[in-house]
Formats: sequence, C-alpha cells, structure tokens
Amino acid sequence: MLSQTSLPTWRPPVWGRAWVWGLPIVAVGLDLAVEAALGRQEPVSFLLTGVPPLAAATRGPRGTAVVSVVCLALQILMAWRRPGHIGEEHHVALYVATVFIGVISVLLARQRERAQRHLIRSHSVAEAMQRTLLRPVPSRVGRVRAAGYYAAGEAGTRVGGDLFDLCETPFGVRAVIGDVRGKGLDAVQTVAAVLGSFRVSAHEWQDLPALADRLELSVERNGPQGRAGDPELFVTALVMELGRDTVRVVDRGHPPPIAVGPHGARRLDTAPALPLGLGNLSPSPAPVTEHTLERGEVLVVYTDGISEARNTDGTFYPVLERLTEHFRGSTVPDPETVVSFLATDTRNWSAVSEDDDQATLAMTIT
Repeated sequence: MLSQTSLPTWRPPVWGRAWVWGLPIVAVGLDLAVEAALGRQEPVSFLLTGVPPLAAATRGPRGTAVVSVVCLALQILMAWRRPGHIGEEHHVALYVATVFIGVISVLLARQRERAQRHLIRSHSVAEAMQRTLLRPVPSRVGRVRAAGYYAAGEAGTRVGGDLFDLCETPFGVRAVIGDVRGKGLDAVQTVAAVLGSFRVSAHEWQDLPALADRLELSVERNGPQGRAGDPELFVTALVMELGRDTVRVVDRGHPPPIAVGPHGARRLDTAPALPLGLGNLSPSPAPVTEHTLERGEVLVVYTDGISEARNTDGTFYPVLERLTEHFRGSTVPDPETVVSFLATDTRNWSAVSEDDDQATLAMTIT
C-alpha cells in the first residue's frame, strides 16, 4: 500500500517463525520422552535423524551443525545405555545416516540464507523503484491537501500498471492519475514514461490539453510499443489542474472524478477523449471541463481496480453510492478519511482477492 505519509518497508515474513524454530527442540524432547517411557525395551534414537532438516528450516549453518552433533551424540548415548548395542551394524548405519543428513542439512541452511538475502535485496530494489515511480503523496501541495492509496494487484509485486502524482506548478496544483492496459514489465515501463513526462511537462506547458499531448508523446516514444512490447498498449488518464475553488480536467478515457462533501458525493461530468497511446486516431485535441468545488469538498479520482471490485453476486463496487452513503450528513471529510474508507470498503466488498491494481487520489482545496 502507498499512503500519503510513507511507503511500506519490506521485512522477511514472521508468521509461524516461532513454532517452526522450536520444532527441533520439540522433536528432541519427544524422542527423549519416548525413550524414558519405554526404558531400554525399544531403541527410538532413529527418530533423531529427522531433526537436522527441521533445524535447517530456521537456523543458519552453524546452528544446524550444532543440532546435528547433538543428535548424533544422543544416538550414541542411547545405544551405549544398552549393553552391546553401540557397535551393532544397524546402529553404525544410523550414525552414518545422521552424519550424512546433518551435512546435507547444513548445506540446505546455507542455501536458505543465501536465498533469503537475495529475496531481501530483490524487495529492496522493488521498494526503491516504487519510491522512485510512485512517490509518497505529500499531505499538502500548495493550497491543496492530499492523500493517496496504491496496491498492486499481482501477488508478490510492489509496482503495477496504475499511477498517480501531483505537484505545484506556476499554473496551479496539477495532478494525474492513470491506468495502463496490461501488466508486467511493459506496464511498469509505461508508468515510468508517463510519470517522468508529467513531472517535467506539468511545469512547462500552460495549456492542459497540450500537457496531456506531451504525456501521449512520452507513451509513444518511451513505451514498449513497436518493439517486443504490446502493440495495443494504452493508458487511460485524468490530467487535472486545481485553482482557488475549481478543478479543470482533461479526460483521456478514465473514470470521471467524484466530489465528496457533507451532502454526499457527486460525479463531475467530463468530455472523454481517446486514451494516451491512441490519440493519433483522433486529430482534435482533448477538451477541458471545469467544475466549481464547494468549500470543504474532497475531489476523489481512482482507477478501475476500485470501481470493478466485485462482491459474491458479481456486482461491481458502486463508488458513488458507497461514498454518498458513508459521508452524507457527516462532518466535512478530509482526504485521508476518504482514501482510508475506499481502501477498506473495497477490500471488504471484494469476494475474492482481486488481481487488478488499485489506486486512489483524494484532494481538497484549503
């Protein structure tokens, strides 16, 4: 999740670590208990051969080696307590097997630690890329308070095909939200192209449709189309400019904004044009729509990962209705509250884990 304050820092998973770590101790204790219960009637030291692999699951090579030596020593001690057993062939075979399994377990522990270090480095790189592409949304940009939420839909990834950003420019606070068609590296590359262009061009192009055209050009030049990438790749996007009490919007095929206040929620009509990447199919520039925001209203924009979340009946998440139901008659909402509500409510609404990215950006003029 991406919030207005910070990005999550990845740490190795900790669930179940305590009981897994204690398994070798439990196994040794169980073997000794059975040995004590049976007295010297039946040898149970063979159970100790399975302890070193358990140790390798949670301990390093040294710890696993110590556990293996302890198990071998206990096997010899148990055999010694039975006169004439210590040198029998099946006991000698057991010692050899324990040594062999112990050596393999030490190697497995070493390999596990290497894999864990590699995983940590990989997640660190992914986190750095996320911080570069999807920067934490600042709580205030000029006269605008803001909050953002982002969750990649593909399991195990931190950056997907959704994007958003906002910045203060000589022309006012400008923002963009977008959704790349497709997934994988092509989508991430396109996200980088759009955000990089926006962060430069938003300060240079006064005309909002011209800014959208610069994003279009960036998709064409820097996206993966025409090479090994998806030739049908495009980006739905909203390019916005917030004034003293207004918002101007260029809609490139994206779900329209919603204004949320104590009265509930209302959808702001836009004039949709073709998505970024398909603009060459239409010679006319994208039109601009302008709306006045009431005092205290929160402007909410989102990607279709929010609006297309489905419940058990297959019904899409009704963004406008849920926002109206929750905020009507309440005090003046703030961006953090709206973002938190949408993130939680869509998660509760979804019947299954969604594989689509989700992004929400909320802003209010102060």
